[in-house]
Amino acid sequence: MIIDGKSIRDKYLNKIKEEATGKDITLAVIQVGNDEASTVYVKQKEKMCNNIGANFKHYTFASDAKEEDIISLINKLNNDNTTGIIVQLPLPKGFNKDRIINTIDESKDVDGLTNKNIIKLVKGETSLIPCTALGVMKILEEINADIDGKNAVIIGRSDLVGKPLYNLLLNKNATVTLCHSHTKNLKEMCQIADILIGATNQKHIITKDMVKKGSILIDVGIIRENGKLYGNADFDNIKDITSYITPVPGGVGPLTIAMLANNLLEAYKLQNR
Repeated sequence: MIIDGKSIRDKYLNKIKEEATGKDITLAVIQVGNDEASTVYVKQKEKMCNNIGANFKHYTFASDAKEEDIISLINKLNNDNTTGIIVQLPLPKGFNKDRIINTIDESKDVDGLTNKNIIKLVKGETSLIPCTALGVMKILEEINADIDGKNAVIIGRSDLVGKPLYNLLLNKNATVTLCHSHTKNLKEMCQIADILIGATNQKHIITKDMVKKGSILIDVGIIRENGKLYGNADFDNIKDITSYITPVPGGVGPLTIAMLANNLLEAYKLQNR
C-alpha cells in the first residue's frame, strides 16, 4: 500500500488549525545569507503559518553578519511573546551553528535541535522533536504499525532524522539498528528489517534484494537529478514487496511542515501551562 503523505498532512493541519484558532501564536525564522533552497523553505513556513492562522516574522542577516547580532536577536525573541524560533539551516561558513542554536530557549525550539531537547528525547521525556523524524512517527501511527519488539533499521545518522528516529523508535520498544556510511553488510542488516527507513542522500541505495517481504519502508531521502526527485528506495521495483511504502515526492516531505505546525502548537502549550 502506497502511503499518501499529503492526505495525512491535511488531516493534521486541519486539526492543528482548529486547535490554534484564537491563540496568539508567532513563528520567528532567522535567515542568514541568501541560499536559494533556504528561501524556498522559509516561504513554505510562512505559508503554513498563514494556513493555521499563526503570525510569521522573518528576520534576515547578510552572510557576513556578526554572530553576536544573531545571538542578541535570539535572546530578544526568547524574552518576548514569540512562540517558536527557527534558525534556518545551513548557516554560511564561519558561524558556530551549535552556539547559535543552543541560544534558543528549549520551549521555543520548534526544530527540536537544542541540546536540552535532544537530551530529553534520549531520556524519553516530553520534548520538542525534529519535524521530519516526528513526521515519520506520525506516518507509522497513521497506518497502525506494530512497533513493539519489531526490528527497525535506519540508514542515515543525521541530527535531523536518523538520530532522533533511533530514540523515538527505541522509546516505542523497537529493536533499532542505525546504519551509516561505515556500516558493513548493509544489505544483510536491511533484510531483517520489519520497518526500514532510508534517511540518506544516496539515490536508490535501497534495492529490491534488501527488502523483507511484508515490511514497512519509509523513504525520507530527497535527491534531485536532472530536474526529477528520487528517494533512497528503488520504488518501482520494491513497492510490490512491502506492506506499506512512502513515495518520493509525496510521502514524508508533506509531513515535515505539518509537524512544524504541531511543534508550534506544542510550544504554545509549554509556555502557557
